Amino acid sequence: MSNMDNILRAMTFEFFGSGKYKIDMDELFTMENTIFLDVRSIPEVESVHLKLGHHIDVLHISVSEIPDRINEIPRDKTIGIFCSTGARSAIVYAYLRFKGYENVRIALGGYEAITNLLLPGKLLKHIEMKQRS
Repeated sequence: MSNMDNILRAMTFEFFGSGKYKIDMDELFTMENTIFLDVRSIPEVESVHLKLGHHIDVLHISVSEIPDRINEIPRDKTIGIFCSTGARSAIVYAYLRFKGYENVRIALGGYEAITNLLLPGKLLKHIEMKQRS
């Protein structure tokens, strides 16, 4: 029995109902010790480049490059996996879990959720929280 078998067996109705595999952008944006893992293709990144600056660390590794670059993905941080539709994020989520990553989540909402995070009010609130800590 492989590790992937166990991962798939754990994906029960309760697992999906609890939402433990996903994370809202708002929550990811405010957490400490996180990585925003952008698994979109290079042409997508070139057309819509996401630079979140001091707000959250962004790591771009196209889904097809994940196996060769997995050592760049830290194991000691919460990993929020992002793509435009969620399909590639789900694949990378399962792959990272198979490789022993525990704290990985699928970042929900696509481009709309990212844009919403960068509204002046939310951005100001986040910056003020960072300055207080």
